[in-house]
Amino acid sequence: MAKQNVSEQFVDILVRAGVKRLYGVVGDSLNPVVDAVRRNPAVEWVQVRHEETAAFAAGAEAQITGTLAVCAGSCGPGNLHLINGLYDAHRSMAPVLALASHIPSSEIGLGYFQETHPELLFQECSHYNEMISNPQQMPRLLQTAIQHAIGRGGVSVVSMPGDIASRPAPEKSIEHALVTSRPSVKPGDEEIDKLCRMIDKARRVTLFCGSGTAGAHAEVMEFAERVKAPVGHALRGKEWIQYDNPYDVGMSGLLGYGAAYEATNECDLLILLGTDFPYNAFLPSDVKIVQVDVRPEHLGRRSKLDLAVWGDVRETLRSLTPRVKVKTDRKFLDRMLKKHADALEGVVKAYTRKVEKHVPIHPEYVASVLDELADEDAVFTVDTGMCNVWAARYLTPNGKRRVIGSFSHGSMANALPQAIGAQFTDRNRQVVSMSGDGGFTMLMGDFLTLVQYNLPVKVVLFNNSSLGMVELEMLVAGLPSFGTANKNPDFAAVARAAGAYGVRVEKPKQLEGALKDAFKHKGPALVDVVTDPNALSIPPKISADMVTGFALSASKIVLDGGVGRMLQMARSNLRNVPRP
Repeated sequence: MAKQNVSEQFVDILVRAGVKRLYGVVGDSLNPVVDAVRRNPAVEWVQVRHEETAAFAAGAEAQITGTLAVCAGSCGPGNLHLINGLYDAHRSMAPVLALASHIPSSEIGLGYFQETHPELLFQECSHYNEMISNPQQMPRLLQTAIQHAIGRGGVSVVSMPGDIASRPAPEKSIEHALVTSRPSVKPGDEEIDKLCRMIDKARRVTLFCGSGTAGAHAEVMEFAERVKAPVGHALRGKEWIQYDNPYDVGMSGLLGYGAAYEATNECDLLILLGTDFPYNAFLPSDVKIVQVDVRPEHLGRRSKLDLAVWGDVRETLRSLTPRVKVKTDRKFLDRMLKKHADALEGVVKAYTRKVEKHVPIHPEYVASVLDELADEDAVFTVDTGMCNVWAARYLTPNGKRRVIGSFSHGSMANALPQAIGAQFTDRNRQVVSMSGDGGFTMLMGDFLTLVQYNLPVKVVLFNNSSLGMVELEMLVAGLPSFGTANKNPDFAAVARAAGAYGVRVEKPKQLEGALKDAFKHKGPALVDVVTDPNALSIPPKISADMVTGFALSASKIVLDGGVGRMLQMARSNLRNVPRP
């Protein structure tokens, strides 16, 4: 049997860790690893057009599967392109391994062609970032990197010079059993007892939920019923907690709606469950706050805590719920449910009034129709900016759908590359990229990746020929919009020229049929919807100093617009309110 080289050993270890594919762009120092992939039938090389796409795709795959995903870039500029997608994966706690191939080891530090220093560049967006400078470091260094990415949830970066990758692998190297899943973390009894006493003492309890409630829906509902608590959520918590939730009071934050703000600010005790919600202006300063999080470094970094609980949400609630006293007073819960329904009733007309005749098309209407037509288990990838607004307000979660975006890092151009990673996990599952024209054109080259692999991703393009969220920020800051207008082509014609299905929609009555036809198409498709750039109305309460990027200093309601089927859910929940 021929002796393995380092690259072959590297790829074999990835396969043992459950990796199915590597996303990247081939080239020079990376070629030995790519060749090892070519000769290994258990793993696939996915050729993208830009390394940033590779990192975003790997991050999306990791979020969909919960398992390790891998991207790679060649030396210097190649791996440098990975950095934005890696930041997003790291902040999303997606287990991703990045291979940053390097210049020849004998030339490092001498200003060689394409020289960078990956061990410095990726330090801030990784849990582990080391270079293989000697074959004897294999496989221990790679195994350590894998365990950091999976165990801590985030990115590991391994740098490897091309000449090292081609050398013989060490004999009798130590290969141990790999960690491929994370354990549950249960808080100590002392913390549970303290929290129990605080809950029993409080008259009004509110739960505010983030992505850490994934897999804990039943436990949150049982606990909310026991203590009669309204349940609000952050954007990343929406897909996990809003469905089948009779205690739902909506979402807080810049894109918020309903009564979530009131519920979090008018309670006696606010319990933050698995959320690293960054906008502390929306959190109260005069109520007791408890935070439960599996990552202790998140505890207390957004607000002053009266109790910090280190543990995952499901295990914490399983220990806590049987110990707390059953509350019978529903007054606070029922008042918040009514406020929530009233708030949604007040804005629902924003997207229902004469939408079939409004040209350019209301983007709210597009999102509402998309929500109705998409599959029950669809995966939506959502561009940063106004597409975040439409996803937050119109996509209806049901426990089967997934919604992925750059919700923590806030990068443009994420939706298309994340759709690539999501679709590779299951070609038979519907994947919809909700793209803005600004984000789409930034990485538009990778639309060709959909065509090359015949990935059946459906790109729904909200084309308002502007950077809409940036215009909103300028408007709120009292500035005239500048540098935000896009001169766009007919994107449907571009899609057809690339070999995909493309259709352009300029009138509302064309929309439903266009979406249905695109969804029926077996391969990649793009629906270019010309939408109204003036879709948002801004309440007069907002002042110029309230917005810096996505951060608000103070405001209850920021954007006024429709809420889709959430009104129906709120009305349904009101039926649970006892009548006098």
